[in-house]
Amino acid sequence: MELDIKQIMERLPHRYPMLLVDRVLEMVPGKSIVAIKNVTLNEPFFEGHFPHNPVMPGVLIIEALAQAAALFSFEGHDDVSPADQKTAYYLVGVDGARFRRPVVPGDQLRLEVVADRISRVMCKYSATATVDGHVVAEAKIMCAIRSLES
Repeated sequence: MELDIKQIMERLPHRYPMLLVDRVLEMVPGKSIVAIKNVTLNEPFFEGHFPHNPVMPGVLIIEALAQAAALFSFEGHDDVSPADQKTAYYLVGVDGARFRRPVVPGDQLRLEVVADRISRVMCKYSATATVDGHVVAEAKIMCAIRSLES
């Protein structure tokens, strides 16, 4: 299953400048995803990180991986969606994060996330980001699902 930017925006609440997934290349609902984030010099964080040597902050690479995870975790579940007004999906844990290479303008991040465990309240994933086949970041991430209804 593939998704374009319009379909991603239907599934995630994030918008510019925090939407960090541009395209989904492969998705197996509830199991895994391969998505893309195109990194351009126009990204707002490059203005201050760093003006003469632009590098994508590692925390934003992790956020992109978490957003990709949200896309496949709830696909096909009508009662839970990160984009609805009734559910919040929070990044609550990052373990074993390693940043191997800098990500710079012109790079295309390939976001690969596999579900280790998905439940109605907590999800755990193994996530890897690559550029041109080289690992730039990897981590175990954990996300919590919370109802916003009282």
